[in-house]
Order: sequence, then structure tokens, then C-alpha cells
Amino acid sequence: MSAVLRRLAVYILAAWVAITVSFLLPRVVPGNPVASAVARATQSGNCNSVCIRAVEEQLGFDVHKSLWDQYAEYIGNLFQGNLGHSWSENAPVGSLILTYLPWTLVPLAIATAIAFIAGSTIGTLVAWRRGSWLDWMMPGATFFQAIPYFFLALVLVLIFGQTGTMLRWVPSLFGYDIYTVTPGFNAPYLGSVIAHAILPVTTVVLASIAGFLVAMRNQMMTTMDEDFVLMAAAKGLPTRTVVWYAARNALLPVVANFTIALSLIVSGQILVEIVFNYPGIGFHLFDALGKLDYSLVQGIFVVITLVVLAANLLADVVYVLIDPRARQIA
Repeated sequence: MSAVLRRLAVYILAAWVAITVSFLLPRVVPGNPVASAVARATQSGNCNSVCIRAVEEQLGFDVHKSLWDQYAEYIGNLFQGNLGHSWSENAPVGSLILTYLPWTLVPLAIATAIAFIAGSTIGTLVAWRRGSWLDWMMPGATFFQAIPYFFLALVLVLIFGQTGTMLRWVPSLFGYDIYTVTPGFNAPYLGSVIAHAILPVTTVVLASIAGFLVAMRNQMMTTMDEDFVLMAAAKGLPTRTVVWYAARNALLPVVANFTIALSLIVSGQILVEIVFNYPGIGFHLFDALGKLDYSLVQGIFVVITLVVLAANLLADVVYVLIDPRARQIA
């Protein structure tokens, strides 16, 4: 329990640092979010001093208050679930993020689970059958491990996407067919959502599976030379049992590195959404940056950080539970 509490304290500190950075960034970078909102307001009429003050209050960039007072107000609003107001969408940031988040989390969870399970399984088989034809997977794994997410997404669009130039098998833009399908709990909409998620999920799986495969293969190569594995094989235990003993111990370092891999996968998912115009949180972050909607950018940054930290904490807790040695560290 103490090991989990120590990790929790570290993640709480990391969350506070991230929240503080998200507060400071819009206030130190060039540009004025209030001026951008006022410029939009003046398209339909004049914005006098009262209007400007109202925009400042709404966006949380009140220059009449000290930076510390703004920070205290910002923290208080966060605890109340208030992430500010988006001037480009004219809606609360929190409600907007709630509509964006499922489009990111569901494909991300599916892709990560497939990549981790498949990569660990294939890595185990490659290590156990070293010297066989399975070794030919390693050059391909190295290639996919090195290729950037966005470049792989572009290649898949060109080959398999309906907006590409070759096979044109699956949709490659948006989260569903926005022209012919009505959103709701109905078969056409659900089928369209699944079809449009194929390429983004495939991109994340192909780009991330290689890391798990290579890591598991390398750990298995070392573990198979351990005494307990050699003893199990010498006793005549079934091959399946011996492989399970080796894989169970080799998996521990892979789980320990899962937190680092998860951060890379999340950043890759953001780029993939931009390529496919997929309506997840990454695409809307890019769109908000283009519109200089600092409140929405700030809110998305905070949510992404908290989600990644929560996932990393969960992975650490799982590691502590499956590895008794982690619980014995003082």
C-alpha cells in the first residue's frame, strides 16, 4: 500500500505542475485571447469597454486582477469542473471536451489493448522459436517502431482510404458519414462509426505494436536462460507450461515500461486524428490552436494530462500488484 501511496503522491505533484503550466502558457505566449474574441464580437457590432470586460471575465483572462488572483480563481474553477468558455464554439469547454473525449478514448483503448496483447504474444513466440522463420518479423517490427504515426497514417490513407489513390476500401475522413447518416443509436450510424475507426485504430496498432513486440522478445531471450526456466524444461514439463513461466516473468519489465509507451501512443493518437479529421480531442486541439481559442486549448491540455496520468497510475498499481518486489521497496 505504501508503494501505491508514494506513486499517487508523485502523480498528484505532476498533475499540479501540468495544471500550473496550462494556466501560465496562454498568459506568456504572444497573442491576446481576449483580443481574438473581441475581434469576433465586433463582426456583428461594436464591443465597448463593458463588452471587453465581460469577455475577460468569461474567458478568465481578467487583466484587472493580479496573476495570483487569476491563478486562485482558475484552481477554484477546476475543482468545480469549470474549464472555462470557448469563444470559437460559444459553449462551455467542459461540455465540449465531454463530446470529444469518447472519440479519442474508445479507439485509443482498443488500439492499445490490441497492440499490447498481440505484441507481447508475438514477441514471446519469436523469442521461443528463435532461429525459425519467425525471426523475419524483427526487421518489419523495427521498421514500424521507427516510422512516425502521422506518416504511417498518410500511407494508409493513400493505399486503403476512399480519398486515396489505390484500393479505396474504407473511409478515411471524419468519424462517420456526415452527409448520409444521422447520429444516434441506430445501425447505419454505428456501422459508419466502426468503418471510419478502422484506419485510425489500425494506424495506432501498427505504430505501437512493434515496441511491445521488440521489448517482449528481448526480455524473453534473457529470461529463457534463467535457472528456473531451464529447470522446468529439464523436469519435462509441457512446453506450454515452460513458455508461460518464462513469459510471466519477462512481462514484468514490459508492464513497467508501459507507462512510457502509453504517453507516446497518446501523442501519436493526436497526430492520427489530425490526419483523418477524426473528431477526437486531438483534432479539436489542433483546430482550437488555429483559431487561437486559448480557453479550449487550455482545457484540452489539462484533460489530456490528467487522463494520461490516471492511466499511468493504473499501470503502476497493476505492476505493484503483480510484482511482489515492487511492494518491498522502502
